Amino acid sequence: MNIIKNLTFAITCISIFQSCAAQNKITVPEISQTDVGRIIKTLSADEMMGRNSMKPEQIAKAADFIASEFKGAGLKYFDGLNTYRQNFELVQSKFSSGELFINGKEIDPEDYALSSTEKELAWESLPKIEHIGKDDNFLVKSQGYLQNDENLIILVDPSEAAYFKRVKAFLSRGGMRVGSSKSASKLFVLGNQEVKTIKARFTNTVSSIPLFNVVGVLPGKSRPNEYVVFSGHYDHLGIIKAVNQDSIANGADDDASGTTAVIELAKYFSKKNDNERTLVFVAFTAEEIGGYGSQYFSKQLNPNQTVAMFNIEMIGKESKFGKNNAFITGYERSDFGKILQRNLEGTGFKFYPDPYPAQNLFYRSDNATLARLGVPAHTISSDQIDTDKLYHSVDDEFETLDVGNITEIIKAIAISSTSIVDGKDTPTRVSGVK
Repeated sequence: MNIIKNLTFAITCISIFQSCAAQNKITVPEISQTDVGRIIKTLSADEMMGRNSMKPEQIAKAADFIASEFKGAGLKYFDGLNTYRQNFELVQSKFSSGELFINGKEIDPEDYALSSTEKELAWESLPKIEHIGKDDNFLVKSQGYLQNDENLIILVDPSEAAYFKRVKAFLSRGGMRVGSSKSASKLFVLGNQEVKTIKARFTNTVSSIPLFNVVGVLPGKSRPNEYVVFSGHYDHLGIIKAVNQDSIANGADDDASGTTAVIELAKYFSKKNDNERTLVFVAFTAEEIGGYGSQYFSKQLNPNQTVAMFNIEMIGKESKFGKNNAFITGYERSDFGKILQRNLEGTGFKFYPDPYPAQNLFYRSDNATLARLGVPAHTISSDQIDTDKLYHSVDDEFETLDVGNITEIIKAIAISSTSIVDGKDTPTRVSGVK
């Protein structure tokens, strides 16, 4: 049954893209389903140990494989590097000890929680003070304060004690920041007293871990200073709690599928060799623990020169709309999706707006950092995230994927991006991204 089903789908896809070529005179991308399967199978193999970004000795094997594929595609190094690896450090800190006096009174350690990556922190003058009241959405406000770039004291109304304990437990795991970047400190205090004076002394245990994105470039012909980014994250969860004696979270869909798309697109455009804008192909690390790879990358690229970002995340299975389609997060925030769909006219393939707005997918992948800087950076996916029982599990393996469908999505991305790559279309900038 599966053989017949796959054969029928393959014939359907061939007819779809032949129709495209006939109607719109578009060359059907030569992207091999066999090669797509080879790459995903390699990246999601048990020997990759689940590609945990916090285990450099394990994820290095995946990074080396991706680099070898980039080299085979003839990509150049990025921004003066002499390797495809873009190295940086992730600094970790964990609260060690401290004392806090407010208005001269010592505060019980159970009633405050610190978010800081500084080795030593001393406050004797008041930073900015914010409040979370009994009628506020605690989770939304606390997340907003944690992402703020100022030092803050956040006073939490005692009625929110249960939520405060959850945040305290979360912060007790420690904080992280990229390399030498400065990170503002946040102090949550349970209480609604007026704060007139403060005396605080905190120490953290600080360590660093080497991380690395994998980046390759195809220089543009006539517009070399305008960049189009194709990205996916190559990290996953690594070794997790065993289920049926299997403890390796292989991450075949999440996101070996997207990383494979990036590699195949690099090969396609390199062979095509007519890109007017510079194309940057990047496999991000540390997406699963906070998007630190894309955060570092975004600081090495001028957002004003970055025309678009095609972030590809979990395209391993058909979407809720069936085959021959995918969805785009943040569709309404720019005309990126409309441009892609216009380029696909007559092919039978369609990009839909994100059908899962409650999941906040626009903010949950590596597009978010550049989107916050105004770049029309969107994620393309087909995952049915609301019902996907394999997500973040040991069962996200190669055998669960539809390689034929993945291949057709990659072809669709190749065709739909053509006018942006050629410099004929420039998506509108995004705004209002928090």
